[in-house]
Parts: sequence; C-alpha cells; structure tokens
Amino acid sequence: MSIALTPAQTALRPRLRKRRRWTKAAGTKAAGAILGVGLLIWTLLPVYNMLLMALDDDADEFTGSIWPPDPNFDSFRSVWTEDYWLMDHFWHQFANSIYLGLATMVLTVLIGSLTSFSLGRMRLRKGWIVTDFALLTYVLPTAFLVIPFVHIMHQYGMSDSLWAVIAAMVTFATPYAILILHQYGKLIPMELDESAKIDGASPLQVYLRIYLPLMTPALVAVGVYALLLAWNEYIYQYLLLSSTSNMTVAVAINQFFDSDEAPWNYMMAIAIIYSLPPIAIYFALRRFMVAGLTLGGVKG
Repeated sequence: MSIALTPAQTALRPRLRKRRRWTKAAGTKAAGAILGVGLLIWTLLPVYNMLLMALDDDADEFTGSIWPPDPNFDSFRSVWTEDYWLMDHFWHQFANSIYLGLATMVLTVLIGSLTSFSLGRMRLRKGWIVTDFALLTYVLPTAFLVIPFVHIMHQYGMSDSLWAVIAAMVTFATPYAILILHQYGKLIPMELDESAKIDGASPLQVYLRIYLPLMTPALVAVGVYALLLAWNEYIYQYLLLSSTSNMTVAVAINQFFDSDEAPWNYMMAIAIIYSLPPIAIYFALRRFMVAGLTLGGVKG
C-alpha cells in the first residue's frame, strides 16, 4: 500500500535535505574551529609564558598571574646592550648561529639539487640505490651517532669549529633533500631538457637555467628545513663548540644554568630574540614551502 504525497510535501523534501546538509556542514565547521582554537592556544601558551617571564624582573618567583604586575623591557635592553656578564658576546654568537644555519641551508640545497638532477635528469643506471641508501641513514637516531662523529672531528682537528657542526647538519639533512627534490623533479617534463640539448645547451646550462628555476618551491622547502634543523640542534653544537668565539646562542644559553645566578627573564628574552629569524623566514617563504612539500612529497 503506497501513500501519495501532496504537492506541498513533495516541494518540502528538498528544503529539508538542504537544511540537514547545511546543519551538518555548520556543525563540522564549528567543531573544526573549536579544535583549531584549542590547538592554537595550546601551542602559543609556552611562548606566552616566555614573554611573561621576559617582562618580569621577578620571574624566578612564579606568581601564576596572567600578566606581570610591573612589566618592563629591561631584559630585552640588557640583551641589546650586552650589559650582563653572561651576555658579553651575545650578538657575535647570534651571528655564529645565523652563519651555521645559512651554510647548512646552502650546502644542503646544493648537494641535494645536484644529486636529484643526476638521478632524475641524466638517467643514471641504478640511481635508486643512492636514494635508498641515503634514507637508511635515518634508521639510527642522530643522538647515537654523536660520539663517533665527535671522535672523527677530533681526529681531523675540527673539534672547535663551526664547520664540524655544519658537516653534521648537512649529513643529516641531505637524505631528506634528495628524496623531496627527486620526487618533485619528476613533475618537470623531460622534453624541456631534450629541447635545450637540441639547441646546444650543456648539462650545466640545463641545470642552471631550466632545472633550478622550475624547482624553486622544492628548493625553498628543503632549504628552510635544513636551516631549522641546524638552528634547533643542541647536542652537536654543545659537544663540538667550546670557545666563546665559536659558540652559538644555543650553546651559550646553557651557561645560565651553570651559574649560581640564573635570571630567567634574561634567558627568556634571549630565547624570544633567538626564535625571531626562523619565524620571519617561515612567513616570508611559507607559500613556496607548502607548494614544495605538497607536490614533491605526494606525487612519485
């Protein structure tokens, strides 16, 4: 037995379906927004706590207040003028950190791009062996390799040299760079290389004028990754750098914990200033980073 629907009921059904769809979509968006706000607060809460401690002269005594009762920028001024005895060489050490990060970034991009160009564009036989063996370096955690690496650097007389840390960081960043650049390079048509060779271009010219410009998003993503890897590394810098002239900020800030007086507001001010370059680089290049990581890591 069937029940016939009136014209009014028939016209009402699409509206009900649309309302259900709209309600479901609105609920999903609201849940996503709540989750995003919660994750944002959870992520920024330690940073906000750092700022509170940097603005409070009595940061050694935790008061639990949302805002310090007498905030001031004396800690940032002291870092700028280096008028505290543990910060006598801060800006020199800050320059060492920048030098370490930039050198690691440039060498990683150079080695990774040349390797991926050789594997993907020059069609080397059994080139997959290079890629697979490079990824095998990630089987062991970097902390397990620190002792033999330090021993090797001592043998070569590079125990207190920024280039010892740069060599370690490039070693750990290059396999990832080869993987991403090799996968991204497959998106570039080989016909471009063949056309350039017909016009008389050498492999070096193809690499410089065709390969590198088209690989810009992936190169930026890999370069920023290598920079952040070197910027955030502590163990290798601590064990390989001992003199004040070669120390980086990551190593120098450890001196605060060895001192009887450890002003937390100074340490937090240094940490905030030290975090600014990576943040600026990320926001300046995030468009290229997203494109490079997405296209290079998904397609194969």
